[in-house]
Amino acid sequence: QVQLVESGGGSVQVGGSLRLSCAVSRRTFSFYARGWFRQAPGKEREFVAAISGSGGDTRYADSVKGRFTISRDNAKNTVYLQMNSLKPEDTAVYYCAAERTLSITAILATIGGYNYWGQGTQVTVSS
Repeated sequence: QVQLVESGGGSVQVGGSLRLSCAVSRRTFSFYARGWFRQAPGKEREFVAAISGSGGDTRYADSVKGRFTISRDNAKNTVYLQMNSLKPEDTAVYYCAAERTLSITAILATIGGYNYWGQGTQVTVSS
């Protein structure tokens, strides 16, 4: 059974930084498209960032552009989300996702595009 395991969440002050990691248990996921989503209390899950299987293409939600960076290490089957200049509105449970695509340059930026999900990690930003 495939497992996506997020780590790195926690509590941080406004303006601080966190780095989330998401490791996949199966090596065949090395070149799968990967994404990060988040869900705040009382809100729907929303797109945060995505990266292609090759790592050469990325996309970000407007709300995090310039502050968050998605990257991946295919040798480790791991994707990262570096979050800087955190704001209270970034508080949410962050989920990573993975999906096989026909092209290693494909970007998946919608919830429906992914079949594989992690369990989520809490990020809390306080002022």
